[in-house]
Amino acid sequence: MSARSAAAVSPGAETSTDVESAFARWLTPLVTADDTGSRTDGSVTLRRFGYVRMLTCVSVSGPLRLVRGPGPTAPGTEDAVALLVPREGTVRLVQDGRGVSVVPGESALVELRRAFSFEYEGTARSVLLRLPLHALHVPSVPLRSLTARALPPPAGSAAVLTTLLQHLETSASRVSAPVGERLGGLVTDLVAGLVEDLAEDAEGPPEDDRHPLVVTIRQYVDRHLGDPELSAERIAAAHLISVRYLHRLFETEGVTVGRLIQRLRVERCAGELTRRGRSSPSIAVVAARWGFRSPAHFSRAFKSVYGHPPQQWRRMVMSGTADAAGACL
Repeated sequence: MSARSAAAVSPGAETSTDVESAFARWLTPLVTADDTGSRTDGSVTLRRFGYVRMLTCVSVSGPLRLVRGPGPTAPGTEDAVALLVPREGTVRLVQDGRGVSVVPGESALVELRRAFSFEYEGTARSVLLRLPLHALHVPSVPLRSLTARALPPPAGSAAVLTTLLQHLETSASRVSAPVGERLGGLVTDLVAGLVEDLAEDAEGPPEDDRHPLVVTIRQYVDRHLGDPELSAERIAAAHLISVRYLHRLFETEGVTVGRLIQRLRVERCAGELTRRGRSSPSIAVVAARWGFRSPAHFSRAFKSVYGHPPQQWRRMVMSGTADAAGACL
């Protein structure tokens, strides 16, 4: 590989022909090239859409193999996820003891804080979307069930994501920073939806093993999170059971009903505070929208989940401070 420094090629874009260095700076540290003794020519172009990075990698001779070893994450680095979308050629991906060859029309997920390898087999072009893990609000266990698997051809929300990515590839240089932030939030929502649709439920027993009423109650809670009056008493009354029986149902869930409501509300608030960039509504408005009766109550609940008050956490996330991301896990 040649070692050339990155250079701006168009508004909002950078490119580099030092592929290894570009991946280490723009995707994740600790990425190294597999030493095959042969030179690989290629380039990586970076475009930013808010906190979302879109890397377009072109390998014109190969093979190109990049490895992220099992060492600890570098200090100051936030946890992140990448969505690999091949455009030409085949990319071989290995993570979590699984290996898969991903071809155009498919995609694959990579958790960047853990060991993985990419291998571009000959001439290839691919797009990688790098998203901070905290913005997805997806627990690492169900996410791990999807890494290094060829995700099926797009349908539903995945088809919308594919169309949006194609537009971003061709029109990125004409997108203003404010519009780019909003597009980054939309991309994040679509990727989160894709993961939620496909991931195995790791927060408790599979739905088939749960009491049917627990599944129904969880769905009820999701629909009424914005109601400040949502409580164990109201849930029990809505399902014609006693509060005592409601708590017994949730003993196997590992969380009380009250804690579940609070956690889900905080997660919804955090999603709004991080996904909308500078256009985000005020913290008080977001808190009220998701059922918190007062800013003080919201601040205490938020700090109990994320380790920082919401205003401080939001500043840390928007500035890319690693501690803010780590507090979300």
